[in-house]
Parts: sequence; C-alpha cells; structure tokens
Amino acid sequence: MQKNIVAEPQLAGQGKQKIEWVKRNMPILRQIEDDFRKHQYFSGLRVLVCIHLEAKTAYLAQVFAAGGAEVAVTGSNPHSTKDDVVAALAEEGMHVYARYGATPEEMRQYMNQALDVRPNIMIDDGGDIAELVHTERQELLPEVLGACEETTTGVLRAKARAKAGVLEFPVVLINDARCKYLFDNYHGTGQSVWDGVMRTTNLVVSGKTVVIIGYGWGGKGCAERAQGLGANVIVCEVDPIKAADALMHGLRVMPLNQAVPEGDIILTVTGGKHVIRQEHYERMKDGVILANAGHFKIEFDLDALLNLSVEQKEMRHNITGFLMADGRWLNLLGDGDLVNIACADGHP
Repeated sequence: MQKNIVAEPQLAGQGKQKIEWVKRNMPILRQIEDDFRKHQYFSGLRVLVCIHLEAKTAYLAQVFAAGGAEVAVTGSNPHSTKDDVVAALAEEGMHVYARYGATPEEMRQYMNQALDVRPNIMIDDGGDIAELVHTERQELLPEVLGACEETTTGVLRAKARAKAGVLEFPVVLINDARCKYLFDNYHGTGQSVWDGVMRTTNLVVSGKTVVIIGYGWGGKGCAERAQGLGANVIVCEVDPIKAADALMHGLRVMPLNQAVPEGDIILTVTGGKHVIRQEHYERMKDGVILANAGHFKIEFDLDALLNLSVEQKEMRHNITGFLMADGRWLNLLGDGDLVNIACADGHP
C-alpha cells in the first residue's frame, strides 16, 4: 500500500507547531495520552481516523499512536484539510492520505487507501468510511471491532442502517454524548461559525439580520452568538418545541419563505439536503451572505444556484459571488462547505 499522500511536505514544521499549540491547551487529552502511552491499550491494533484534518484532530491521531496503534488518517472534507498538519503526521510515520481541495473522486480514493490498512477501529465523521466498508469494502468487515461516529449526519446514517438490520459492527454515537452536544455542538459551533463568517467577509455583524435555519444545539449556539454580536436574529425550525425554545430566548421565529427576503446573512445548521432551493434564491436580497454550518456540502442546492446565475466570480478568498439576471449578487462562503472549518480553524 502507498504510504502517504502529502501535498506540501515542506510545511511539516509549521504543522508540528500548530499541533503543539493545541496540545498545550487540551489538558484532558494530554492525560489520556499519558495513560495510553503507559498501558499500550491499542498495541497490535489498527485505527483509521477519518475526520476534519486539522491540528486538534491530528493530536487525537497522535494519542492513538501513543497507545500503540498503527494509525491511518484521511480527511472527511476536502476544504477542512490543513496541508501543514498532514505533512507533520506523515513525518511522524503515520499513513496519511489527504490534501486541501481534493476532488470527490480523490476523496474516495484517499478513503480507500486509508482502508487498505485493514482497520480494527474506525473514527468516522459523517459516516462515509462506514458506508464504504458496508458496500465496496465488505472484505474488511471480519476485522472491524467497531467505530465511533462524531456528527449528527453520521449518527442518522448509522441509526438508519441499524433500523434496517444491516449494521455490521457496533458504532458508538459520540454525537449523542452530553459532552459532545453541550460543549462541541453548542459552544464550539457557535463560536467557530462566526469566526469563519467574520474573518472571510470582514463585515460587521451588529445591526444585520441573520437567518438561522435549524435550532438544534449547533443552531442554538450560532443564534446566541449572533445575538451577542448585535444581530437581529430570525430562526426557522420545523420542530415546534425547538421553535418555541427559540421564541422564549428572544428570537424571531418564522417560516423559511418569509424569513429569506429579510436575511443579510443566511446560515444553514440542519444536516439536511437542499434546505435552500431555487424558490429561496429568487427571494433573497442583493448582497446576501450564504453559509453552511451543517455537515455535508448539500444544504444549499448549488446546481440551482449555478443555473439561476448569469455570472460567477471570486469576490475575495473563500467567497464566490453569483450574479442573478435581475442584478442581485448572492455570496456563497467556502464553496458551500462547512464555514467554520473551510473558512476558519474549526471548533476551538
């Protein structure tokens, strides 16, 4: 098997510096690393980590290696991979297959190359690795002891497979853990999404109307941070209990078709497919900012946006403008990928 896919090997030093910084600020994981190194729980085991590949998750991969595991790493999203971090892990001897901006075909190739390590344990983010093992790589099933799934989207896929009776190995649903949704989804998403929006657009949020679509833990965190920044926040939510919760937190709640024309910034936080469609693009104001904070690059119907536009151009780094026939510009951040990781550094 090929050892590594590394786009920028000369950046290894920079990547190591980033990993060292997060390590200094993750005391609990440092304690776990010490325990793993002492007891070698993973000696003789192979661990595949498919996740947003940046400094914090790279440190997680190092912790497994400290515990004796043979580790293979690949990215779960082409725009979240940091090439300097990839180079740092490769220099340490891990199997690493990832690069920033990989095509969908390359992403699938890299995942299959990581699977060639024949993992016993899989750390998944979105369920793509589990999907491959259940479909194209079934020869690996006898060696799989289990997997962990981090995201809401991946949890839904795992539950659907279990309900249908076709889940072939245990999956620990990390996203259902209180320490995940209370801290990571709520606080992490809330802070990092606005970091991505603000550093990419360089626009003031105060005084703008922000439409938050989805009021789960992630959407709730994003809405409250927007409030704190001085925005006028509108929430669109199909669950009546969550909608009532938003209302009682002082937020405006309304149907999506009614909210879209008011939005200066429209943020999807659902994990669902084509939440924003043609009829919504047609009602948006000129200069609107569009950002996805769900999971996959599916929340905006990008084909519809492309077909409606008469011109597309890069407005600035990580912002694509779409000119409508009536002269309106709609501005998409991070190519529709996760704004907090495609346009920033992910959850702190």
